[in-house]
Amino acid sequence: MVDFVEETNVGAFDHWIDIDGAIWSELNVFDQPAFAFINDDGTVEVNVGALGEEGLAERLEALINS
Repeated sequence: MVDFVEETNVGAFDHWIDIDGAIWSELNVFDQPAFAFINDDGTVEVNVGALGEEGLAERLEALINS
């Protein structure tokens, strides 16, 4: 995970290591890779599957601008 954060320059965002799967279970995520984007108002959007660099950048930009 450390490599991912460094390579994608997303260190300014919170990242959770969900060793026992409790967070993913709470968010109803049962496949990997998956991303859970949580907006300031607590709204959760889950993307199951790979996003790629461009897709991740687009999602992060949308969160920043929301």
